[in-house]
Amino acid sequence: MLKEIHKSSERGTSKLDWLDSKFSFSFDRYNNPKRMGYGKLLVLNDDIIAPGKGFGFHPHENMEIITIPIKGVLAHKDSTGVEEIILPGEIQVMSAGSGIFHSEYNHSKTEDLELFQIWIEPSVHHITPRHDKRSFDLKENNLYLVVSGKKNPNYLFINQKANILFGKFTKGKKTNYKITKGNGVFIFVIEGRIEIKGDQLEKRDSIEISDTSTANINALEDSYFMIIEVPMK
Repeated sequence: MLKEIHKSSERGTSKLDWLDSKFSFSFDRYNNPKRMGYGKLLVLNDDIIAPGKGFGFHPHENMEIITIPIKGVLAHKDSTGVEEIILPGEIQVMSAGSGIFHSEYNHSKTEDLELFQIWIEPSVHHITPRHDKRSFDLKENNLYLVVSGKKNPNYLFINQKANILFGKFTKGKKTNYKITKGNGVFIFVIEGRIEIKGDQLEKRDSIEISDTSTANINALEDSYFMIIEVPMK
């Protein structure tokens, strides 16, 4: 088994007058040769966006982009002609494919917007750009598959053999996640404190695990965490 822990205090940071960001991997002006992604997972950004502010129209191509608001309301607009808002409890996936322009703004004029954005390298390039959105109701003490490379009406599809799951577990509860051979998992603590393979992780800590078949997770207190499983090659 291979594992690596990345503490919250070790993440990259960027702070502007309207944007406070933390990076799990190299991004923009944060360049860490030891943090260039994990398998096909290239980006996990943790952004706080000031009221009424955001990212103007900008391009992407050949990337699976997953956007997850956790507080506030995100306004999205793109070159396919779609305009929508994304609320906490909802997740948007966007396949940039052959090329797409989009903008992302805090829809509120009074409250901060907090979100995660994940980039995963696709298995197929230059496809027609697409996106989708779905809401999820997370019950306690269950793992929920929210994004997958398999098409199913119960979760969102991306063009990669990857899975994204969320779990809200109460103190003392445990779960066991089975890892597909050849894949690795990136487990990220959104809130709380958990134990995995004898290691304790707190808010915004992460662990990367590969060359093993399972990840056993124990909630040491009420916790909310994310599992991203990706091919390593």
